[in-house]
Amino acid sequence: MEAAPEENKTSLPEESPTAEEEEEDMEQVESDHGSIGAEGGFEEQDNSEELSEAQKNPDQGEKKISEAFFYNYEDIRSRPFVMENSGIPVNLLTLKHSFGYDCTRRANLLMMDSQTLLYIAGNYVVLLDLKTKSHRYVRSSGGGGIGFIMAHPTKQYFAVGEKGRKPNLIIYDYPSLRPYRILRGGTEEAYVFGDFKHDGTLLASIGSSPDYMLTIWDWKQEKIVLRSKAFSQDVYKVTFSADNEEQLTTCGVGHIRFWKMALTFTGLKLQGALGRFGKTAVSDIIGYVELPDGKVISGTEWGNLLLWEGGLIKVEVCRGERKPCHSGPVSQLILEEGELFTVGKDGFIRLWNFETIDAADSVDDTGLLEVEPMNELHVGKNVSLSFMSKIHDSGQAFWYAQDTNGAIWKLDLTFSNMTQNPECLFTFHSGKIEAMSVSPITYLLATTALDRSVRIYDFISDRQLGEMKFKQGGTALTWAPRVVNPKGSLIIVGFEDGVFRIIEVYDPKGLPLIAGTGSAELNLKKALKPHAAAVTALAYERNGAVLATGSKDKTVFFFAVEDEYEPIGFICVPGPVQALQWSPPSHAQSTLLILCENGFVLQVPAPVPNEHNTASTYQLKNLPMQYFHFYSIKSRIKLEEEISLREKKREENKKAKLESIRQQQEMGNKIEEEAEEEPEEEPLPSIYIPEEPSPILCGFYSAPGKFWLSLGGYDSGFLYHCEFSHDDQEDPEDRKDEPFEVIPMEDTDNNPIHQIFFCTSRVWMFCGMQNGSLRAYSLQDKDLSAHTLKEYWSFSVHDNDYGQIRGICSSYDDKFLITCGGDGNIFTFNVLSPEDVQKELKAKIPSPRSGLEKAKAAEDIEDPNTYNIEEVKQKKEYDRKMKEAEEKKQKKREKLIALRHEFLLLLQKNEKLPKHMQLHREQFEMDRKIFEELDRQTAQRIQLVQNELAWEHEKHSIGLQKLRNQFRDSLEFDTVVVHAIQSNHQISTYRLLAMSHEYYQGKERPSWKRTVLKQAWKQPEKKQISIESRRTTISEGEEEIVDLTEVQKPTPHYIESRRDKVRRSVEKSDKVKAKIMKRKAEWEELYKSKPSDDYENPKDVEEIKAAQENIGCYKLKSAPNYRVPEQELMNTEKKVTQLTSLEVLIHKRKVNMNNEIMSLRDFKVSVIEEIKCLVKELKCIQAALDLPECLPLPLIPQLHPDEVPEKKFEYNADILLKFKEDQEAKPKPQGQLEGSPSSYSFRQGFLRAPSIKEVDFMTQAAGAHQMKTASSVVTEQQRVSETEKAEPTEIELEILKREKIKNLYLQETLIKKINALVINFDAELRFLRHKKLKLDVQMKNAELRYVTWYEELLIMKNFEKHENLLRERITTLIGEQEAMQVEKM
Repeated sequence: MEAAPEENKTSLPEESPTAEEEEEDMEQVESDHGSIGAEGGFEEQDNSEELSEAQKNPDQGEKKISEAFFYNYEDIRSRPFVMENSGIPVNLLTLKHSFGYDCTRRANLLMMDSQTLLYIAGNYVVLLDLKTKSHRYVRSSGGGGIGFIMAHPTKQYFAVGEKGRKPNLIIYDYPSLRPYRILRGGTEEAYVFGDFKHDGTLLASIGSSPDYMLTIWDWKQEKIVLRSKAFSQDVYKVTFSADNEEQLTTCGVGHIRFWKMALTFTGLKLQGALGRFGKTAVSDIIGYVELPDGKVISGTEWGNLLLWEGGLIKVEVCRGERKPCHSGPVSQLILEEGELFTVGKDGFIRLWNFETIDAADSVDDTGLLEVEPMNELHVGKNVSLSFMSKIHDSGQAFWYAQDTNGAIWKLDLTFSNMTQNPECLFTFHSGKIEAMSVSPITYLLATTALDRSVRIYDFISDRQLGEMKFKQGGTALTWAPRVVNPKGSLIIVGFEDGVFRIIEVYDPKGLPLIAGTGSAELNLKKALKPHAAAVTALAYERNGAVLATGSKDKTVFFFAVEDEYEPIGFICVPGPVQALQWSPPSHAQSTLLILCENGFVLQVPAPVPNEHNTASTYQLKNLPMQYFHFYSIKSRIKLEEEISLREKKREENKKAKLESIRQQQEMGNKIEEEAEEEPEEEPLPSIYIPEEPSPILCGFYSAPGKFWLSLGGYDSGFLYHCEFSHDDQEDPEDRKDEPFEVIPMEDTDNNPIHQIFFCTSRVWMFCGMQNGSLRAYSLQDKDLSAHTLKEYWSFSVHDNDYGQIRGICSSYDDKFLITCGGDGNIFTFNVLSPEDVQKELKAKIPSPRSGLEKAKAAEDIEDPNTYNIEEVKQKKEYDRKMKEAEEKKQKKREKLIALRHEFLLLLQKNEKLPKHMQLHREQFEMDRKIFEELDRQTAQRIQLVQNELAWEHEKHSIGLQKLRNQFRDSLEFDTVVVHAIQSNHQISTYRLLAMSHEYYQGKERPSWKRTVLKQAWKQPEKKQISIESRRTTISEGEEEIVDLTEVQKPTPHYIESRRDKVRRSVEKSDKVKAKIMKRKAEWEELYKSKPSDDYENPKDVEEIKAAQENIGCYKLKSAPNYRVPEQELMNTEKKVTQLTSLEVLIHKRKVNMNNEIMSLRDFKVSVIEEIKCLVKELKCIQAALDLPECLPLPLIPQLHPDEVPEKKFEYNADILLKFKEDQEAKPKPQGQLEGSPSSYSFRQGFLRAPSIKEVDFMTQAAGAHQMKTASSVVTEQQRVSETEKAEPTEIELEILKREKIKNLYLQETLIKKINALVINFDAELRFLRHKKLKLDVQMKNAELRYVTWYEELLIMKNFEKHENLLRERITTLIGEQEAMQVEKM
């Protein structure tokens, strides 16, 4: 069993020092780490657990651990688990090197000194020497993984928090790496973060789910000082305050919490207060920093900074123009030597003025404060920083930064003229490793991941040789076998966009004029796209003639492996492809085993190139396929085991009973037979078949037509031996195929096998588990059986939570084993002891092919939407068919043209014949029924189209009606903007929703309403008279202007009257000035006689005294003993009525104003119509005048579109057709334009009001018509006069002169009248606009009052709840009192 050894791994091994040996270094009488009481609970203000008596008084019950005591590393480190009698050596695999870096893990970077860098890799802590690039490793003690690492402030120690059941927290000495202290019992499952106090005396740790325990340790004595549950969700971080020794802070999912270690009368306690976000959106908090004055600055998910004080957000800091401080989450904040640094996922490090932020306060209701950073550093493109660690090197401070996109950076943050540029020290894969493969002839390793890179490693010299970047992430990889490429220089990589690329690996020093660098170069040789989704599997046929590629698009494509990799064809499979495996050379026929994720397994023979017809499609429809659809039998196996167990238990009970009877008989006791009732057994579990088929994880051939499968989900825990059925007539979806043999795999029910790999000699079978551990089975007989797979060797390598092993492979000579996992780590192991590995081993990089330097660069496929091979073939076939169809159509057209030409010749010949021999046009119709039939078919098609579109028509009609009901019918007034004619002034209506008639009429205005709202409407009522008088004055002035237009010229009487009016105005002004001066003098005299402020009139004093003695007590409202009369009390019902009445009154006022504005718009319409008539009359008059005497025609005003918004919803069929044509004629927009085409057409189509030019053109056209008429009349009169008389008489000349004078006068009068109309309208608009501005102010005051009253209503509701409760209590108490009085009586 593997579970049992894991239990041992979490504690010290039996070989650890005994108690007697430890007494030499430790004088420890009692060490009860688990005696923490649970009385403290998890209260908000006091949620720490109390210490035991021994911990409260350490001097009375314990003795301290010696400072010189160390544990033995070999005793505590976890070792591989080996089952007894397995014969597998413990040192089957020994770690050689770790290539990966778990860059997505939080705070996975630690600097111990200027040359040593620490990070976590699965179950190891890696110490990387920056000079030599060599590694040292510290193995976890429990084998459950590592949660965090943290350095001591002195860098003399570092802490390693582990994972697993009851994990340890181990303090290691640096640089000796000896275990110094082991802290136990701090959490249940895993440690996630830890921090040393700044003086190094205490250590705080945070656990993961389920307990989320915050523990304070006296780590040198291995004692728990305090502990408390930190939160109910994931906690990311805990830190001690640098300036306040009693303060801690934790943060995590949607929270930040502030802790204090307070000394209470019951002892030392942890008191935690949650930070309240208030109006700010709740955010996950990753980074924060404590300030010297107790405040805390934290980051947010959206990139701003939050300043916390007293558990509340004091201010939210952003950059200018409300830009966030970072474009993404703020991952770390650092306060270093009075400077505040923020580290963002956007790749920026910004330096802020610490004093400005510390003293910041919100300036408005948004709570935002705009602050610009003093300096910033952009580390690089596609950089996502998550953590930085500082170290001093040669007297200068440098920062080492963790990049979640797979890099470690060295940064200089001095921000001076001598600042060094960011230096990328190391690059790694970001995220999980998707695939890997080893060279078939040398010690080279190729890997790929979704970070869009392909990397080559030399696992002998432990270094990365080369890297190549692409536009899409890699999902599959295989190294071309020796039979395909004897030099071992080709790798095939599949990508997530369906492309696979053939890449050459070569040594650049083999090229002329290039010096050798010891690294490898990668060159793209060819790119093909056979699939529409991610490529998940690649496999070469055993002879190397065919390459098969599988994808998530449920297809498998075959290529003829030659220089060009020509496509053979593809087959469709029932599910996404999980894996492909060709039959081994021992099988007679070459077949491909296809494993699908959804439980299907297929077998197809290798297709022969050029045997299938691929003229129209690459799909291979005649390729024979065998199907296997896995049907779950795990439930039946469990049921059979349960039945067998119960039967065995019954037999044991029966034997025990018979043995008891026999013993009683031997003792001579008489045995009475009693009918014993058999105990009721629980019902057997029913057969369970999962609804979703369990996914197939891996599989391999065992014999021709037979194979083994490992499944996940419900069916994990077994290896299933399956066989293809010979009945292939059944539909694959309906098949229920069961395995014929099952091997139970120990401890794999919740830890399925994801990868199975056999070494070349098939001596070992290695299994990659979901929890990141590696298993090895010894295959003695080289065949799988329950016996051979009973005993195994197991070793935890990758992260136990997310480090699922995704690939296992060995070197070509089986001396090395490599694993890659979901945690981004790549481990290389020596198979058996490292002494067996010869030191002279060396990886050989393939030499470049001849002519490589002159070869043309291969064309890559960069667009993910590019057609795949089959789509290109289908497109060509479609184009061919369309071309043939077009050619046939063209021939038909030419034939029809010839027939038409022939028919026209017949018609011409018919016309040349004599009339009695000519045929009538109807006689050329061979059969009238043909045309009737065509008309009938056309009508049927129209009716069919109407029937087909009936549902759509009804749908859109209902949708339109719903839109009208939602947005139009609920409106009582839409926004109508009335524009002035000669100025830019405008006035708009209020947009009002209709109020229900019952709501509007049912609320009668109560008597108090006039009193309460009197102030709101008092001012407009006072000014109404002055406004009306001014309006009258304006209208009178306009009447004068109109009257003046009727006067031909000013008379002396008029001039004299104007002089008298001016004189009277001057006299009146002088009188007003004299009156003002007089009043000013009187005020000055009055102020001189004003008594002092403390003067009291004796008479008033006597009257007040008499009033106090004789008049009753009338308390003021401000008096403390004043009680409001019952009739004046306000309750919720009255307040609701008050609010409703105010709302109705506001609505009425707005409706009245809207009616006035609509009347003004109607007035503008009438003015425009009148001006049109006057212009028409003016044009007729000007027709009789000479051109130099004609004055310019006044422009006719036009209505703006927003003055008639109702026309937006007027349309007809012609407008809709025009709109459709405009939409079809417009090209598709390439980007976001100023206005969308639809909205533009919407305006230009049926929503557009007539433009000024159009109306003017129409008006001018009408005027021109009238001018033509008038001029024609004049011309006719002239002709008559010319015919009658050659020269006009004096009387006629006088008449013409008078007519001309009259026309000039009328022309001037009409123009003045038009101008007067325009001036009058503009004056009306300005007056109404002024009135509306006043009303806007009143409406705003009314709305503010409404808000105030509504808040009062909410307060009253809360008070009424309390009052009702108090009344109930009073009623209850009165009832009890009365009952007691009755009892006494």
